[in-house]
Order: sequence, then structure tokens, then C-alpha cells
Amino acid sequence: MGITSSSARRVRRAGTAATAAVLGILAVSAAPAIAAPDGSADKPAAGAADRPAAGAAKKPETGPAAKSAEKVPAGSAEKPAEKVPAGKPAGSAASAGNAGSARSTAGIPLAISRLAQGPGRDVAITIDDGPDPRWTPQVLEVLRKNHVKATFCMIGTKAQKYPELVRSVAADGHRLCNHSVDHDVTMDHKPVAYQKQQILAAKAMIEKAAPGVPVGYYRAPGGAFTPDSRAIAAESGMRPLGWSVDPKDWSRPGLPAMITALEGKLPQQPTVLFHDGGGDRSETVAALKQYLPWLTAQGYHFTFPARTTP
Repeated sequence: MGITSSSARRVRRAGTAATAAVLGILAVSAAPAIAAPDGSADKPAAGAADRPAAGAAKKPETGPAAKSAEKVPAGSAEKPAEKVPAGKPAGSAASAGNAGSARSTAGIPLAISRLAQGPGRDVAITIDDGPDPRWTPQVLEVLRKNHVKATFCMIGTKAQKYPELVRSVAADGHRLCNHSVDHDVTMDHKPVAYQKQQILAAKAMIEKAAPGVPVGYYRAPGGAFTPDSRAIAAESGMRPLGWSVDPKDWSRPGLPAMITALEGKLPQQPTVLFHDGGGDRSETVAALKQYLPWLTAQGYHFTFPARTTP
């Protein structure tokens, strides 16, 4: 039986399709593998199949992912990087980037400040846990001899007990910082109402001890910040304050260890943590006597922690 014209056309179409398929296979096998960033060859990016096309409207998130973006529940601590459990680790571990460029209605950034204000080789000295009738006057004397202005982070009940020391600190031109009512290092695990009381009551105690002197910073005890405590402080005109250099003088490690920590590689525009309360601070006084002249010899200028810049 002869081949009809329609049958011939079907045969030609089948042959053309087969040829195209073979050429496609050869092209794929000959193409070089594309290395993915993780070292795999031509591996699709995770979630690429679900990624919307450029310009497409983003699908609203639902479920756990959306909930994680919500505000942290009242009384809970911020992510583990913000709260550091033992002692006073460097930087207080609160992430300044967490708050980004967010500001309170008072214009104070919510991010934790760890930089000394100034354009270049600047350093901020901060003194915690006072005032103390024995050690605060000695610290003030060392600062005075070295022409240094510092920031004193005061505990509310101590400011209430020793108001004359608060006034002495202010009279010498130093700045005041709120360090909570009674230095409760577990306050990040307490309800927001408790945190608010600790912060605002301490501010009132310090202000009463030195009328008319602003309290421009808040440093959480032990660096135990939470998103709520930062917001409460900033809304009340106090910049959350961390640190970037910690000689651990609170643990009395010995003068050589402290000097080694202090004179090691300094971060840019460092904020240095010392203490004038909470125990024997003779090592702190001795360290300041060596460290402040050394900083001057290195070309540093003494200033205060950044308060209004991110």
C-alpha cells in the first residue's frame, strides 16, 4: 500500500522532534557546570521555586515566621545575644543593630551606644555601681589630675544615700547615667512593669540628688537589656549605654591583667568600663592612674559616649 501525503507529513514531524530532542541533550551535556557559592554544581538557591518573580507582590507571611517578627512579649528577654549571663562581658552583648535607626519620640536612638562621640581618636570613660563614699572621691581625684571627664552610671539607692557625691560628680563636669534602682541583674527576666519601675525610679532618685542635672544615659545591670527596657529608657531621654572595653575590674583580676586588657588592641572610639562601687576598687584606682596618661600619650581625646547618633 502506498504512503499517502498526510502520512509522509506525520513522519517528517516525528523526525524533526526526535532530532531536536537529541540536540537538546547534547547541548546540556556539553554546557559547563555552574559553581554555587556553597561549592555545589548548579544547585538551585534554597526556596528558588517559591520565590516570586521580580516586581511581583510579596505574599503576606503567616505562621511562625510572621510571629517571630512581632514584638517580643512583655517581660521576656531579647534574643540571647542581648543578655549576657555571667558578670559584665565586653560590649554588654546587646546588639546595637537590633534597634537599627529607630528612635524614641524624645529623639533618642534605641540602639545601644558603644562609641565615644567625636570624629576620630576619641575615648569615653564610664564608671559604674557608685556612688561610694570611699572609692568615688578617689576616682574623681584621678580624673581631675588627668583632666578627664567621665560618665558615672549610678545605682538609684546609692544616689539617694549619698546625694553629696552625686553633686560632686556633676560639679566636676562629669555626666550622669542611670544604672537602675538596685542593680538587679535578673531584671531582663522580670515583667515590663518591673523594668519600667527600676529605670524610672532610679532616674528620679539621681535627679533628686543633683537637681537640674540631666541623666542622659541608661546602662542595664550586667548588660541585661531587653527591647522594652531600651524603649523605656530612650522614651525618657536616656540613651541605652553599653561598652566596648572591659578590664573586668569588678572581679579584681590584678593590676597587670587589667592593664594588659586595657592597652590591648582598642576598638574604634572605645567606651571603657570601670567601677567605683560594689567592693574593693583599689585596683581600679591604680589602673586609672596608669591608663589615663597612657591614653593621652597615644593621642586619644577624652569625651562622652555617643548619645544622639545611631
